[in-house]
Amino acid sequence: MSGSSAEPQGVGVPRPTSGPATDLKRLRWKRRATRGAALLVMVVAVYLGGVGATSLFPTAVQTSHYSAEVRLSALPSFTSTIHSPTSFGDLDLKFTSPLLAPGVDATVQVRDTITELFDDRRISIVAFQPSSKEISDALGSGVTELGLKFTGGVLVVGFGVIALIAYARRRPPTRRQVVSTAVAALVAVGGTGVGVWGTYQPDQLSSFTTTGLLGTVRSNAGLLASVEARAAQVTPYVTNLLALSAALQEKFVPADISTPPAARFLLVSDIHGANQYPLMKRIIDDEKITAVIDSGDLINFGSVTEAELAGIFTSIKNLGVPYIFVRGNHDASSLTDQTLLDRMAKIANVVLLEPTAKTYTEVTVDGVVIAGFNDPRFFGDDSKNIVAKERPAADAFNEAYADRSRPDIVVAHEPSAAKMVESATLLINGHLHKDEVDGNRIGVGTFTGGGIVSHFVNQQSLVPETGDQPGELTGQPYAFDIADYGDGCDLTSLTRYTFRNLIQGRPAYDSVGVINGKTIATREAGERTCGTALGVSRTTVTLGG
Repeated sequence: MSGSSAEPQGVGVPRPTSGPATDLKRLRWKRRATRGAALLVMVVAVYLGGVGATSLFPTAVQTSHYSAEVRLSALPSFTSTIHSPTSFGDLDLKFTSPLLAPGVDATVQVRDTITELFDDRRISIVAFQPSSKEISDALGSGVTELGLKFTGGVLVVGFGVIALIAYARRRPPTRRQVVSTAVAALVAVGGTGVGVWGTYQPDQLSSFTTTGLLGTVRSNAGLLASVEARAAQVTPYVTNLLALSAALQEKFVPADISTPPAARFLLVSDIHGANQYPLMKRIIDDEKITAVIDSGDLINFGSVTEAELAGIFTSIKNLGVPYIFVRGNHDASSLTDQTLLDRMAKIANVVLLEPTAKTYTEVTVDGVVIAGFNDPRFFGDDSKNIVAKERPAADAFNEAYADRSRPDIVVAHEPSAAKMVESATLLINGHLHKDEVDGNRIGVGTFTGGGIVSHFVNQQSLVPETGDQPGELTGQPYAFDIADYGDGCDLTSLTRYTFRNLIQGRPAYDSVGVINGKTIATREAGERTCGTALGVSRTTVTLGG
């Protein structure tokens, strides 16, 4: 047949990959990408120019007794943070927000007028503490001036770049260049303004951290009073700066953190045979603690005798509050050793969360529900396959609680065991001798520095004469936490303390940090009420029961 061999149109014929239309399209996309990148670079450049202007020309704000130089910071470590360095420690307020905001650096000084109060010899924290209105007024005027300086820096850098480009090319700037610079300036100023406004709000605060002598926060009323008295004797400036710390907390810390709690739990771990219970008793009295939660390793070698000789059991009895306990890997000498648990069970205020294998005590303290389980390991364990060894204990606990409401707190000794818990609003563990927060899990530091099994950090130091690096051993600091629960049974705050020294029988804190509880744990939905009127109750939970 004639013409039957003709090929179908378009079959087997490759489409053209180039041509005038295709090349033009690619050129357009390339130009758009180049302009977008140039705009992004310009936004970053003018933003840094604005931040730089606030650093070169800091804004002065003041209250009745304080003045401060305020500047913005582009350092990533200070993003969404108000940082205030002082001679006696630093104040850091960290905020969590979907928006990014430059850090705010405020260098605080005492005004000359404070001398009159010093001479009056009637120094008190109330006298120094600026009111919330004073802080608001100072912030209002400071933010306006800071914004103007930032905007000025943005414009100077933006149009300075245009001028340099025009000078280099020996021709006036194009309309596109002017428009691009104006857009970059608007993005930098507008984005920064929205970020600052949306971030630095009380409900966005994630933590309030103080170091040095300023580690004494306002919530520690008993301790603060004694520090105030000593500060008045030594140097009034310490008292002054404590007042500023208190005022900043009042301004920025959310109201539910500052409200008196329905229940306060002292979190301790890894006592390791060191009888520091007189100190613990003082903390309980000063901080009005409801109950102590100990996540294990009360002793060193699995022998009850060492605790008896140290007077630990008598000291626990004298604390005057419930002592909630799970066994650690140093609290038994074999897989079947129950000696420590049997001895602890004889102390009236002790609550064993797993008194016998696979039998659990769920304790409710002022409405807060607490559960937990023992470490299956023991002193002398080979420390191999730890996760596998912890698995049966965690599985048994999960099975026992499978059909029960989620506890507010679940306590285990080792972090690997705590991570296996399937249902808990808040997890607590010890073992590592260091404080940490990982999601809804709190790792509690060692209350005694670890006793004779203290972990040491090898700090290398160069000897000039020989060039050797022998290293310096530095033990773990003492550490404990206080968890506050509100009337609605939510974790409102976690206050973290570390210290190495005692003064007149009280801790001289190296640092104190207050973490917003809602950033750590959120309980199940539903109306609940917690408070001191509810007292302490216990429920026995058995595996398969």
